[in-house]
Amino acid sequence: MEEFDFTIEDLGKRNNKSPIEMSRAAGDMMANYVTDDQFICRSPSVKLGTQNALKRSQVLECAGPREMIYFMPAHVHAGIVSCGGLCPGINDVIRAIVRCLWQRYGVHRITGIRYGYKGFLPEYQYPTRELNPDNVDSIHKLGGTFLGSARGGGKEVGKIVDAMEQLNLNMLFTIGGDGTQRGSLDIAEEIERRKLKIAMIGVPKTVDNDFAFIQKSFGFDTAVAKAVDVVASAHMEATSQMNGIGLVKLMGRESGFIAVHTALASHEVNFVLIPEVPFNLEGENGFFHHLEQRLRRRRHAVVILAEGILQEQLLTEHNTDAGGNLKMADAGTYLRDRIIEYFEEKKMDITLKYIDPSYIVRSAPASPVDSVYCERLGNAAVHAAMAGKTKLIVGLVNNEFVHIPMKAAVSHRNRVDPEGTLWRDTLDATQQPTLMVNQLFSA
Repeated sequence: MEEFDFTIEDLGKRNNKSPIEMSRAAGDMMANYVTDDQFICRSPSVKLGTQNALKRSQVLECAGPREMIYFMPAHVHAGIVSCGGLCPGINDVIRAIVRCLWQRYGVHRITGIRYGYKGFLPEYQYPTRELNPDNVDSIHKLGGTFLGSARGGGKEVGKIVDAMEQLNLNMLFTIGGDGTQRGSLDIAEEIERRKLKIAMIGVPKTVDNDFAFIQKSFGFDTAVAKAVDVVASAHMEATSQMNGIGLVKLMGRESGFIAVHTALASHEVNFVLIPEVPFNLEGENGFFHHLEQRLRRRRHAVVILAEGILQEQLLTEHNTDAGGNLKMADAGTYLRDRIIEYFEEKKMDITLKYIDPSYIVRSAPASPVDSVYCERLGNAAVHAAMAGKTKLIVGLVNNEFVHIPMKAAVSHRNRVDPEGTLWRDTLDATQQPTLMVNQLFSA
């Protein structure tokens, strides 16, 4: 397993007493401060008979309010920016950050940057938005983002830091995915080169749930809940027809987490196709053959596909969008057309209903479970910034909120393990073949 350094960087010594009144000791029925010697292990699993002492670089620092903080609250000017695609819960995170800064720390200068990193760039002339508890009070009831979002702009590091200096920002909270946090790290390094004291704190946003190390991204539970409703409709369509097929395309560019969790939650899915698990369409052990057998046996089928499947076959050129993401071919419509062609050649009548709910799913307001998570992430981000922590994202690991260095967080993406328990349980739920390839890999 690759080693990562989980040491968190600080802007300097903390000389200011936190305005948040908490306890230093356990057992007094008061909420406690978090200290810098509180850590958790990255993995909860152990092997008997090993006693390897852990180093500081191998453990994750616990998030939460410190007794002593770096910034004087009355002097702080905080910025918040949301970047990339939409995801349920962005507004909940913005609201939590604003309320924690204002009501817990007494920070009353909070600025929202409009439309992602482009809001910093002078050529766009986007106005900033003053934030306070009143104007963010009910935004958690809405989908989307109160500040607007956009892809791109994150590579204009010099211009962004110039704008941050002109605004006299002391901290910036970046709500966004892998590309956003890569940009945030570049910005933090430029800040360091200029010897500025600005905390850069990321709140990881990816509905695909593919951020490294953290166990769950905000918005993921909402996405699965919405997708389950769609699958229920697809199942109803399929069972109402002779040889009915409900084909549902869900988000998942490189990781199939939404697809597999939706299958497990719905109990009505017969095939799940994800980027991590190879499969053939044609052949005696291909997907088409097994789909045909399913129809002959049960007269209906429900299929979920993640958007990132079959890209190695479909892409003839590799172009990227403004955020640096690969522009993918539409695997959903391709698979739909191929299924229709296959059964036409077989002279077997089918009725196929294709549903792509992607934008409905990602623009929804957060579910209660996600809303709670977003609130706690926003609070953890504020506590980290006020303590002078920087170059980190906040996230949940082993059910504890922790600080993860941005460099480690963007090092790779989390994926469904084809040999792990999640995929095994998915196979149990769908009863699909373990591997739909015509020539098994050698051991």
